[in-house]
Amino acid sequence: MTSLKMMLAVMRKELLDISRDRRTLALALLMGPLLYPVLMLGMGALGEKRAKTQLDKVLEVPVVGAEHAPNLMGYLATHGIKVVTPPAEIEAAIARQDVDVALEIHGDFADAWREGRPALVEIIQDTTRRDADIPVKRLKAALVSYGSQVGALRLLARGVAPQVAQPINVGTRDVATPEAKQGLILSTLLPLLLIFSAFLGGAYLILDATAGERERQSLEPLLATPAQRGSIVSGKIAAACVLGLLTLLLTLLAFKLSAQVATGTARMLDVSFPAIGKLLLILMPLVFIGTSLLTLIAASAKSMKEAQSHMTWLLLLPMFPTYFLAVNPLKMQAWHFAVPFLAQNQLIVHVIRAEVIDAQTWAIYVAAGLGLAALLWFAAVYRYRQERVAISG
Repeated sequence: MTSLKMMLAVMRKELLDISRDRRTLALALLMGPLLYPVLMLGMGALGEKRAKTQLDKVLEVPVVGAEHAPNLMGYLATHGIKVVTPPAEIEAAIARQDVDVALEIHGDFADAWREGRPALVEIIQDTTRRDADIPVKRLKAALVSYGSQVGALRLLARGVAPQVAQPINVGTRDVATPEAKQGLILSTLLPLLLIFSAFLGGAYLILDATAGERERQSLEPLLATPAQRGSIVSGKIAAACVLGLLTLLLTLLAFKLSAQVATGTARMLDVSFPAIGKLLLILMPLVFIGTSLLTLIAASAKSMKEAQSHMTWLLLLPMFPTYFLAVNPLKMQAWHFAVPFLAQNQLIVHVIRAEVIDAQTWAIYVAAGLGLAALLWFAAVYRYRQERVAISG
């Protein structure tokens, strides 16, 4: 029997074994496809509902010293902001999240107003509370608008054109494409979820086919056959890759479907088949890398439980680039596309933003990704050629 036939035979055997465990197979194949619609539809709907509710409803703002600025209080009321009596301890109320934002009018407001000096008003908020962002922005916008109007009226009363106080008219030209704006909200969450799906898509099969068989003492008879160990290991890796690619494909199709039926920003994403094809090509090397790495790790595990214990730190690997980019955004450089996980993150963002990926970038990425997968495959084969791997227990 040739090496290729032996590899295909082992691959069919592993796929047949996992197909008998229908519950596990269904969980491995459908977890990602079911998770994406929940995230895209559920989280998108909740975010849009929250924003719409906080923008449309009357905003109640406790104001300390409201009697010092009656005109300002009246102006706020015309902008959907209702002034309410502040609690005894306003800062404690904000810390308890009883109040989103508060306003304090200092006692010398009236004197400063009459003298033409800047009158002090202080916004009281907790900047670490993201749920209060919209109320704070609404209050700030109203205060800035009021200050601008009063300043313009003061200049007109003195016979001076308000434009004199604006020597520079600052404008903004946004060169971001509509696709980039639409994908901004998903540029952090989506790459991480897709990378997880690709990296660990074949995890259960490969762990069961290596550490699991070793624990059941069925690996030793298989390795004792005349077949080359490289073919045996390659067959197991190939079976896990088939399962991982199928899971990834179903996940991407679920992403396409959920984006098409979603509302708001998610519906405007590019989910055409060319875009889905690019995502599949980007994530495919990661399937090979993850499966080969798990095969190498499981070779040193004496039991399924020991092999599964490595999943803790493996789950952290895809998170590092995401968190690193969140605190330290990087400009695209060629070497980024040769670094595992960072390369996938950057390329997925390119696709989400509907940006063109040039041939050089594709060449660097594919060469680095497949090269690392081949290196891990070779290390796994080498590890399984050692005699102590065949010893169970």
